[in-house]
Amino acid sequence: MNKLDKPAILVVDMLNDFVTGSLGCDRARDIVPATAKLLDAARAAGVPVVFCNDCHLPGIDRELKIWGDHAIKGTPGADVIPELNVSEKDFVVPKRRYSGFFQTDLDILLKELGVHTVVITGLHTHMCCRHTSADAFCLGYDVVVAKEATNSFTEADYQGGLEYLKTCYGAEAYTNDELIAMF
Repeated sequence: MNKLDKPAILVVDMLNDFVTGSLGCDRARDIVPATAKLLDAARAAGVPVVFCNDCHLPGIDRELKIWGDHAIKGTPGADVIPELNVSEKDFVVPKRRYSGFFQTDLDILLKELGVHTVVITGLHTHMCCRHTSADAFCLGYDVVVAKEATNSFTEADYQGGLEYLKTCYGAEAYTNDELIAMF
């Protein structure tokens, strides 16, 4: 099995509101243990962990018109779920749109860290993971998906998201054990 080329883990929207709050769903809760395991292994291997978090301004951000209030800046709903144990060595990048790259400092952070491959984890493969992957691909990063640490509202959304990432961005999807072996 190959090694990943200078990877970083991107954790997309594993926030209280997405897991147990206003947009919470059982499928989000299902990936928490696998995500925690992958993050712990990445940290132990010296792989950077970057949380790309919705952090909306109330009454302003466009996504709120579609999804209602969620992940409002300064509220508990915008906090990373406690099970993922954000470390002082981790990075947190707030975002106001679906993509972790759109008008954030994620790209410059990854470049300064020397990252070539982004490992996508989190929610939702057909939305925020998809848009983050699109921008990663367009910016020249290799895109990899953690199968056990991503999900969507439905199985169809999840599978469709994975297929889209593979078809459009050449993203390979791996299990945790496969990824950990490649760190």
